[in-house]
Amino acid sequence: MNEIIHILLASVCGTLIGTLFFGGLWLTVKKGLVSKTPGLLFASSFFLRTGIVLLGFYYVSQGHWQNLLCCFLGFLTARIVIIRLTGRNPEKRVQMNKEAGLEA
Repeated sequence: MNEIIHILLASVCGTLIGTLFFGGLWLTVKKGLVSKTPGLLFASSFFLRTGIVLLGFYYVSQGHWQNLLCCFLGFLTARIVIIRLTGRNPEKRVQMNKEAGLEA
């Protein structure tokens, strides 16, 4: 019973970590389109997001591969949810390009 609780908590933590990572990536791309220094923005965002993920996985796993696997599955679940929420809709891409001044 105790292991089930740990596995469920690892999955929830993985989902939260994934939401931070992929939500942060989405925000970075959105802001990077209009930023004056996109390289600095993308680099700093990458290192911050990657550090959060690595530390999160390290602390959640507690040295057990089962916790790490469940955390990773929660991370992938967050990826799917973020993609569905932000959409791959071409109309949104056109709108973002117009906002960034990339399309005539």
